[in-house]
Amino acid sequence: MNQYILSCCSTADLSKEQFEARNISYICFHYELDGTAYADDLGQSMDFKDFYHRMATGSDTKTSQVNADEYESYFRKFLEQGLDILHLTLSSGISGTINSANIAADTLREEFPDRKIYVVDSLSASSGYGLLMDKLADLRDEGKDIDEVRHFALDHRLNAQHWFFSTDLSFYVKGGRISKTSGAVGTVLGICPLLNVNNTGHLIPRYKIRSKKKVIAAIVERMKENAENGLDYADKCYISHSDCYEDAKAVADKVEQTFPHLKGHVEINYIGTTIGSHTGPGTVALFFWGKERTE
Repeated sequence: MNQYILSCCSTADLSKEQFEARNISYICFHYELDGTAYADDLGQSMDFKDFYHRMATGSDTKTSQVNADEYESYFRKFLEQGLDILHLTLSSGISGTINSANIAADTLREEFPDRKIYVVDSLSASSGYGLLMDKLADLRDEGKDIDEVRHFALDHRLNAQHWFFSTDLSFYVKGGRISKTSGAVGTVLGICPLLNVNNTGHLIPRYKIRSKKKVIAAIVERMKENAENGLDYADKCYISHSDCYEDAKAVADKVEQTFPHLKGHVEINYIGTTIGSHTGPGTVALFFWGKERTE
């Protein structure tokens, strides 16, 4: 059986330690903060708390995806070692990076005709994307070959449920996901929007919920409605947050109380600098395996 690399982008928002423990390779997106360029390298170049503090105090952010030349250089080092590649990209509903990855893969297939280079749209983001990668690592470690793992990714990527809420609407207004009028009214009324990622990998506002306490209850209700096997859910659950750990912990505690058969404790990570540049501080995201996502 040929060996292969399981790969993704840094926007899967697992920690460096998690990626290393699961033997998942990753390539870093980029961002600018007040005009200075950084790699989205899992908080290594800039501490996440510093990043979100600067956003909260008015710093400007701008993100950029991995380009074709970067992908080509990244993929080449594996191919030269005689390894096949299964690379999952950040959702095409959020980024065009899959196009760059495909350009690089097409170029390299001519140079390495005996190697398999698969590029798959995860249709996922943040630690929902990470949850998918973690499952693929399980399959690889069980001895599944690259084609079996690729087919699982294509068949089950929409089962990775993504639910988000935010207590700070300003960056959603800035990004055009919420109108200025709705943002202003929502702030006055204490509205916390609850959003999810749909079947095309786009982030969609679903509910307007008044108060943090109610939105925390509501996000757990969405898990009860959508989780695989309902209250008997027995797989992993991830939460990501943009510098609002106490809110994330409140959701995690409620999830663990509600789902007694979870596989381990809820794992809490930061939302990385690429996704976080668009959500801003104050966002909590919940990820689990469940019903196939719809429109």
